[in-house]
Amino acid sequence: MKKNQLLLLIMLLTSVLLFACAQENVDGENTENESEETATDSTTTEEASAKETESSNLIVIITPSHDNPFFKTEAEAAQAKAEELGYETLVMSHDDDPNKQSEQIDTAISRNAAAIILDNAGADATVSAIEKAKDAGIPSFLIDREINETGIAISQIVANNYQGSSLVAEKFVELMSEEGKYVELTGKESDTNAGVRSQGFHEVIDQYPDMEIVATQSANWSQTEAFSKMESIIQANSDIKGVIAGNDTMAMGAYAALEAAGMDDVIVVGFDGSNDVRDSIMEDGIKATGLQPAFEIAQMAVDQADTYIKEGSTGLDEKQLVDCVLIDSSNADKLNNFALSE
Repeated sequence: MKKNQLLLLIMLLTSVLLFACAQENVDGENTENESEETATDSTTTEEASAKETESSNLIVIITPSHDNPFFKTEAEAAQAKAEELGYETLVMSHDDDPNKQSEQIDTAISRNAAAIILDNAGADATVSAIEKAKDAGIPSFLIDREINETGIAISQIVANNYQGSSLVAEKFVELMSEEGKYVELTGKESDTNAGVRSQGFHEVIDQYPDMEIVATQSANWSQTEAFSKMESIIQANSDIKGVIAGNDTMAMGAYAALEAAGMDDVIVVGFDGSNDVRDSIMEDGIKATGLQPAFEIAQMAVDQADTYIKEGSTGLDEKQLVDCVLIDSSNADKLNNFALSE
């Protein structure tokens, strides 16, 4: 073989060897990159899965308008207890509007709330909203007002309105000396509490034949509406001796109308246990009320929500009644923010 041909052959073999080594390096790098990408994809999937199963730390609290001190106390008591237990809170008011309430339940669902504490906007109108939350895996704990269904809320914790209204009615009959004309102001027809309280009043008062009811009006739990309704009632019944109201807000409105008419000697009683009525009782204005312990009930609901979140059960019945306390001149000074001190 000639010298030039030998040199050409050596160069050709060298090129083949170099190409083979380069290809091996490229294949190795590709395999390594593919492994890294697979590991990254796997990590991303695990992180996403963890986020999906991560428990929410949010408790949503929904009540009627905080213009009413009763509902404001509920919200503040629930919020304080939830934050004490380490939860974040979102506090909203539905203003007794079922549509607004439904939107707020949607907000709780979109925020993946751990639980909902709710003083609802209607015994019937609320059922579908609570079912919607349940279907989304969010437990609801109702306070103050029941709904007309069981098995969709975890707890329904309410004051024993029948027991409390009976106490108030007994005091009213005593203050009226078992006789005289009187007026009843009732709450919202959509609220089961309104009917229960009225029933409790009449179970007692109707036993006294000399007690004569001359007007029954719904003032829809409103002080302004109670004032207006009372003004009209006074025009036709200037000889009334007493007024029994389904809540303290209406009692305050009625008493203001009576004062304006120079009839502040008319006996007025309410129901709730507000600070405003407490002050009026201590000034010998309104005579009595029934304390439904809003503060205690709201905190009970949060405690039960916490237990349910951690254990999957409250260990208690869904329907729970909390007894009311009669408030009059003998104990009004111990009342503050819907709670009675020892």
